[in-house]
Amino acid sequence: MMLQPGSFFGSRRAAWLITLALAALTTGLSQLAEKPYELPKFATHSEQVANQTPVGTFAMPVSGLRFEPRVDVQARNLAEGQADVAIRGGVFENTGFKFGAISLYDPQTGHYFAEIPIAPAMLLPLRVMTGADNALAGFNAGVGTVAFAWRPIEQRGEVAAATGDYATNRQSFYQAVVLPAAAGKLTLAADVELSRSESDGSVPFGDHDFQRASGRLQFRRAQSQTDIFAGGQRKFFGWPNLYTPFGFNETEDLHTDLYAFNHRAWSSPENYWQLGAFYRRNYDDYEFNRAVPGASNPFQHTTHVRALALDGHHALGDYGVDFCVQAMCDSLESTALIFGRFHTRDYLKVAVVPEREFDTASGKLKLSLGATYDGTNRDGSALSPIVAAELTQPSSGRLYAQYAESTQVPTYTALNSNAAAGLFRGNPNLGRETSRNLEAGAVFKTAGWTLETALFYRWDDELTDWTFRQGVTARTANAVDIGTLGLELVAIRKSPRCDFVLGYTFLDKNADYGAATVEASFYALNFAQHRLTAAVVLRLGAGFEIRVDNEFRVQEKNLLRVIGGKDAVLSAVGLYYLPPRLRGLEFSLLVDNLWDSDFQEVPAVSAPRRQFSAGAAYRW
Repeated sequence: MMLQPGSFFGSRRAAWLITLALAALTTGLSQLAEKPYELPKFATHSEQVANQTPVGTFAMPVSGLRFEPRVDVQARNLAEGQADVAIRGGVFENTGFKFGAISLYDPQTGHYFAEIPIAPAMLLPLRVMTGADNALAGFNAGVGTVAFAWRPIEQRGEVAAATGDYATNRQSFYQAVVLPAAAGKLTLAADVELSRSESDGSVPFGDHDFQRASGRLQFRRAQSQTDIFAGGQRKFFGWPNLYTPFGFNETEDLHTDLYAFNHRAWSSPENYWQLGAFYRRNYDDYEFNRAVPGASNPFQHTTHVRALALDGHHALGDYGVDFCVQAMCDSLESTALIFGRFHTRDYLKVAVVPEREFDTASGKLKLSLGATYDGTNRDGSALSPIVAAELTQPSSGRLYAQYAESTQVPTYTALNSNAAAGLFRGNPNLGRETSRNLEAGAVFKTAGWTLETALFYRWDDELTDWTFRQGVTARTANAVDIGTLGLELVAIRKSPRCDFVLGYTFLDKNADYGAATVEASFYALNFAQHRLTAAVVLRLGAGFEIRVDNEFRVQEKNLLRVIGGKDAVLSAVGLYYLPPRLRGLEFSLLVDNLWDSDFQEVPAVSAPRRQFSAGAAYRW
């Protein structure tokens, strides 16, 4: 049942307060419990969220981002179905994904950036790179990059299954094997993962059918690690108004294959280098009307991407240098994106940032000054500066200030869609986008809390957005200049019994679309003015654990958002039980969208309903 305004218990803000009050009460009760039960070792996908397992399907790299304080995931159907990942008020194509040395990319559209067939169990917890870090190590991502490192393989295994309402069920299997090696010798390891899920969906025509298979070989020495990966993912899902606001039941059929190599070597934590390469193939068959396949126009696309990358850091005394290089080529085969000037493109990024450290009375001061070069064979090139100063105080934390620029080029959907007709109207004149970020921040510890804060202003010039006009039955690619003022606060406290991660983000934007007539924006102006997150993990003892993720947001008004209003409270709760006498066994009860919110994360796209699941896992 959906909560209605008009009474205290029906208020969304009251729901948020009730959630926090329950967490506080449970925290107090937990102090009376016995010594916390030690959990078996398992893979953590994100250290900033409470629940590591989604309710509706198996975990994917995007799963750990949904309640991440620094990331806004705008989902269609479920986040693992189709999700736009935005950082600091950017759009879905401003965010990149990096694995070791390589930055993955989909040249057709940013909607498929998160189509990554890597099991999260093979990855270390994610890291969100912004500002100077993103300018240095990101690739064709103007605002931020979600970065992962390959997890060292340990001898372990896991099998899990769950069932829920709407005929939802999921199963997964993971096994890792490490061959014994003599001291100082090469260690050979391998892991494999298989997952599947299906559901009728929480709304009519919101069904899905997902499968993933992935495997890895790993060669490890004392100061190096080499990973060779192969994986494939098949996803079919439907949703009303998936991409268009015209009331049709739409579907996506996605097939993604990825082959990757990464070698990392280090002589100390400060000195390392890594070399990577990948090939990615993504096939997409989109249906505007699933009842009439091929209606309007067949939308079938296949992209091929190949890349080679190198990055690292080298320090010698008080001097050091960060470097990052990636060369990439892509190609597009499409039934609909045939109106542009080209269907292949080569890219090159080179970044070099020297640094110098000084010992001062206030602490260790590090100054960095460098630049990046971005170029393609189809667009003009750009040389962008990176300037940063950082003061580290061992007893009180870190202060920093920085200015960085990054650039990117539009994807084929924006460039090659028919500019005069159809559901998605492109713009072949779109050029290189530039993002300039000025930022100051601090990281410090006090009273058992770790506090991180950043204040920034970002200028985005010629940003590609998709916009809406009354009377035009399509969305149109338009360039926009936007200034974004932002504030980020993250507070973390972890103890044997309780973990808290609190986040707050404030954003204010000023947009100029030039001569274009724009009445609503699907992406650039779809942002939360205020967003508050709270992740709580309570270890109650005797094998019981409660995990709660919360988000409260005050959204910018949008003409296309006709249901759910502009305020929202979203919560996911998990109750876990690990029987003390049956080591490795775990039972779980999960609920997503606890308050049954109908808030439209993407304007005009229906929200999923509240959903439950019950599961079991065994780890060895």
